[in-house]
Amino acid sequence: MKTAIIVHGAPGKEECYDSSVPSASNHHWLPWLQKQLIVRDYAAYTPEIPLCWMPQYDIWQREFERYEVSEESLLVGHSCGGGFLTRWMSEHPDVRVNKVVLVAPWIDPWRTRTTDFFDFEIDPALAERCSDGFAVLNSDNDGEDVQKSAYIIKDTVRNCYFKEYHRYGHFCLEDLHGAEFPELLDLLLS
Repeated sequence: MKTAIIVHGAPGKEECYDSSVPSASNHHWLPWLQKQLIVRDYAAYTPEIPLCWMPQYDIWQREFERYEVSEESLLVGHSCGGGFLTRWMSEHPDVRVNKVVLVAPWIDPWRTRTTDFFDFEIDPALAERCSDGFAVLNSDNDGEDVQKSAYIIKDTVRNCYFKEYHRYGHFCLEDLHGAEFPELLDLLLS
């Protein structure tokens, strides 16, 4: 069965507890992408990670692993979710998937917000376990720590497709001027 798992990032604590802001799994382009995949016959999921503002790997892993990952799976991660997928795939060398797309991946290169969440070695052969590719999407005006993260992944993973966008910020609602992200959908389905 075709599946897609879309993993959100780690917003700040204030955003997480602001009742006027959607939950992380229902914010930015995530619900739009989920619906676009559903109407194309994917079982598409956007897990909600508890306490996502202070990332703890065991919690993220437990929530992610509630879903089946197979050779027909699309995995999408935004920001910390992209960093999480990089670690999870690196630590599960027997897992094969259809495609992985990391949008503004963040691995906290200077450990400013996390401690052991990103204490791992990136598997240079990650892309070889993705039948339709492994991609990193970056924006030229994102934060320095995200830029550094994206380039670390790009420079480590062999055969990584890297696409840099001009002025897409952190790929959030205000950066994309709405909830739609057609370039991401096109990449996932190509």
